[in-house]
Amino acid sequence: MQTQILGLVTPLMALFFAATFAVLWRMGRLKRHVLGFGIAYVLSAIGFLITHFLPADAFYLFHTTQIFYSLASTVMLASVCERAGQRLHLWSFVFVYVVTALVLAIAVSLTDDVAPRLIIVNMGYGVMFAMGVTTLLTARRRDIIDIAIIAVMVFQAADFFVRPTLTLLFEQTIPAAVYRDSIYYSLIGLVLGVKGVTNAMVLIGASIAEWIRTLRESSERDPLTGLRNRGAFEQAMRSLLPRAQTEARPLTLVIADIDLFKQVNDIWGHQAGDKVLAGFGELIERMIRGCDVAGRIGGEEFCIAVWNCENEPAERLAERIRQAFARLEHCGLNDDIRLTASFGVATARDGETYMQLFARADQALYRAKSSGRDRVENAETRRLEETPPKPNPMLIDNSLNVDRRSA
Repeated sequence: MQTQILGLVTPLMALFFAATFAVLWRMGRLKRHVLGFGIAYVLSAIGFLITHFLPADAFYLFHTTQIFYSLASTVMLASVCERAGQRLHLWSFVFVYVVTALVLAIAVSLTDDVAPRLIIVNMGYGVMFAMGVTTLLTARRRDIIDIAIIAVMVFQAADFFVRPTLTLLFEQTIPAAVYRDSIYYSLIGLVLGVKGVTNAMVLIGASIAEWIRTLRESSERDPLTGLRNRGAFEQAMRSLLPRAQTEARPLTLVIADIDLFKQVNDIWGHQAGDKVLAGFGELIERMIRGCDVAGRIGGEEFCIAVWNCENEPAERLAERIRQAFARLEHCGLNDDIRLTASFGVATARDGETYMQLFARADQALYRAKSSGRDRVENAETRRLEETPPKPNPMLIDNSLNVDRRSA
């Protein structure tokens, strides 16, 4: 009974931390990566509970827990990388999971010894965290909290590589039937508890720091939408553009404008119009990453600076926002009324100022408006389409010959 109770400490602690991250995300209106931290802890807790309650000698035990632990690792690392403005290569994680699962299946079929299974799955998690650390190290962002996060991720990776090997030096074989009575099982509860608390404390500290920064920047926020006001957005762009050029990273600007918004105010009133603006701002905030910057720069005009993002992925982001807004219901309007928005997209060129970039994106937005609204226009695609083809010298010579003969 005592073992059963102690085995519940780690998953209950993980659920507590998951709830903490959910509260921080909700109350602080923080970015989605904070919610991702909470989801990772929920997945970890499920893995712990499965390990604790399923039969120790069940052949599917390690397969089942591997799914949840792998998902937890992936969500955690993706959230940490998104916070740093980096994109995790998810297909690499899928590859590691598949290879590990196949090797695990072979080990389960060949022997009843749990030791090979422990080494296989832990090596898989270690590789995942090593790839996540490598991605984090490519980010230029380096304050004390970023260094602390990298340190705990390195500790996680090292633990997955070292712990199973060291433990199994003292307990060389572990029959599946007595797995929960082994030294390894006693040690893993302690280690996972320490890792969970350490990881959570660092990430909670990072989330609280973001919340404090958000409160400090509240004066720079548009009170209606919660996004940055025009002055704050332009100031952010003037720092992002030089940084993007220095670090050789793409920066794409998306301008959005709600179609026929004046009719909303004229027909349903300004309160209904304000709710539409607030809904659009909330939609944008929900769909962008933590490293992106969004602002309301005019009445019904919004801007998104998509950091470290090439032109085509940014265009797809604008398209997703356009489709989501077209399906959005608006309080204060008739139930059957749906509104649309038009978008202009432009990617910064070398040496380009904010005003030059904005002018190109705004011109693309104007084309979207004049082409029927409810669409995304890309300044870069349009530029390529408008480039005239180079004249073929052979065709020129032939035409001249024809002219001479006709003369």
